[in-house]
Amino acid sequence: MKILGLTGGIGSGKSTAARFLKDLGAEVIDLDKAGHEALKKGGGAYEKVVKEFGAGILDDKGEIDRSRLGEIVFKDKTALKRLTIIIHPVIDEFVEQKVSECRRKGVKVLVLEAAAMLESAKTWQVDEIWVTTAEEKTVLNRLKTRPGFSEQDVWSRIRSQLTNAARIRQADVVIDNNSTLEELKAGVKAEWQKLRGRIIDS
Repeated sequence: MKILGLTGGIGSGKSTAARFLKDLGAEVIDLDKAGHEALKKGGGAYEKVVKEFGAGILDDKGEIDRSRLGEIVFKDKTALKRLTIIIHPVIDEFVEQKVSECRRKGVKVLVLEAAAMLESAKTWQVDEIWVTTAEEKTVLNRLKTRPGFSEQDVWSRIRSQLTNAARIRQADVVIDNNSTLEELKAGVKAEWQKLRGRIIDS
């Protein structure tokens, strides 16, 4: 089984690329969603996160409000690191279980989609790193219409993440996404065909 780590900055088209890979036959696991589940009541990180960041991050139902938590961690790299230390062991356990399940099922290509895979040094979990990239101007234009995101919010997210150049230095495959959806789809398909060739040759 070939395991791909798919990552990219906010607005770079990472999730769309993951959807295209799924359509092509890959099994896709969204680790950001796994992180969201870990933050819910009963999730593996809930109690520690509330203890670390206080009751101010809770909504009226006692659930962690991710937007309130985001206001803290995406403006303070130290706070983001504290959150990472808490939540990533929970996600790692989830990944281990899912990888084992996929091997038993005979999955050929597994994609682990994660926004902060490189920032959290999780490259050891995958065979190849695939990175989606987009220029900051493109990202800002895309996110103008996304609910709940002000321009300031977008800049806070961008500044909390690695630069495109830093991601590219660690990438095995780079998918440029500064143009149309159809061009992104074509780019993903082209890289998929190359991957199939590498699998056959290995």
